[in-house]
Amino acid sequence: MTSEQQLFDETPLRRFEYDDSVVFAADVGPAADASVDVVDGTVIVVADGHQYEQDIPADDARAFINHGVLTIELSDGER
Repeated sequence: MTSEQQLFDETPLRRFEYDDSVVFAADVGPAADASVDVVDGTVIVVADGHQYEQDIPADDARAFINHGVLTIELSDGER
């Protein structure tokens, strides 16, 4: 596994590379109304009335928010 850090707007975005996948993770805070979607290679997060976007290298990534942590998963074929 390797890791590196980028910024997702002003939020640190960590990238973890495994043998068969890449995982991005960011702490977006405990906003109760946060949501995430992946559209045309862009992750869109809406939290506390603000929208944040991050381009990713795959259209069919899986993204979810759990306890304020945004996770984006790309399988080996999607990198």
